[in-house]
Amino acid sequence: MLVGFIGTGNMGSAIMKGAFQNCFLKPYETFIYDVNEEQVKKITDQFPVRVAQSNMDLARQCDVIILAVKPAYMRNVLAEILKFTHNKRVISIAAGWTMGMLMDILGRDTSVQILRVMPNTPALVGEGYTALCEETTFNRQSIQWAKELFSTLGAVQVLPERLFDAVVAVSGSSPAYVYMLIEAMADGAVRLGMPRKLALQAAAQSVYGAAKMVLATGEHPSQLRDNVCSPGGTTIDAVYTLEKDGFRAAVIEAMEVCAEKNRRLAAAHDRRSRI
Repeated sequence: MLVGFIGTGNMGSAIMKGAFQNCFLKPYETFIYDVNEEQVKKITDQFPVRVAQSNMDLARQCDVIILAVKPAYMRNVLAEILKFTHNKRVISIAAGWTMGMLMDILGRDTSVQILRVMPNTPALVGEGYTALCEETTFNRQSIQWAKELFSTLGAVQVLPERLFDAVVAVSGSSPAYVYMLIEAMADGAVRLGMPRKLALQAAAQSVYGAAKMVLATGEHPSQLRDNVCSPGGTTIDAVYTLEKDGFRAAVIEAMEVCAEKNRRLAAAHDRRSRI
C-alpha cells in the first residue's frame, strides 16, 4: 500500500517520523509533496521517501492520501486531487474543515473514504493527542489502520464531530497555554533567584510530571491538588492566589474563545467552498 503526504510541515513530518520509527510505514512506500522545497529536503535528508511532482501526481499513485496542509489551502488542494480520489482513502488534519465540507468537494458516494483527524504538536515527541472523527466514510478496517497510524504519535480517541471545537481548544491549541504556564513559572523562579536554564527545566519537568500523575493514577486533578496542599502550608496559599486572580476562569474563557474562533473559521471555509 502506498501512502502519500501532501504537506510536510510540522504535523505532516511528525506523522511520518512516528510511523517510520515505529515501523508502521515504510519510507520507500511513502510519497511526499510540498510546494516548499526546503521542507521536502528536510524529509529526504532523513528518510528514503519518494517525492511526487505535484499534488495530482501524488494522488494518482497513492492508496492513502494524508492532507497536512493549512486550512486556507485545502480547497485548492482538494480541487486538484479530486479526479484521482476514486477508491482512495483521504485523511484531513485541517482545522475547521468538517466532514460535510470535505464530502461536498470529494463526493458523497462510496468511491472515496474520508476521515477527519485533529492531532496536536506534541506528536513531534511521541506524546501527542489525536481525535478521529466518528462520522466518517472509512470502513472498519480503514479506521483500525488510522488508529494504529496515529497511535505512533501518542494517545488516540474516536469522538463525534460535534466535540471537535472542544478538541481544538483542549488539545489542538492547548500546548500554547501550557508553554505560557511553563514560561510564567520559570519567570517566577528567576525572580526568586534561580538561573533561567535551571528554572525552565524545573518548570517543564514539574508540568510533565503532574500531567503524567493524572494519566497514571486515574485520580481527579482536584484530589491530586489536595494531596499537595498541606494544612497551613505554602501550596494552599499559592492556590488561593491563583483562584483569587482568576486563573481557572481565564483558562476556561480562553478555551471558549478558541472554540468559537474554530466555529467561525469552519463557517468561513464552508462559504468559500460553496462559491
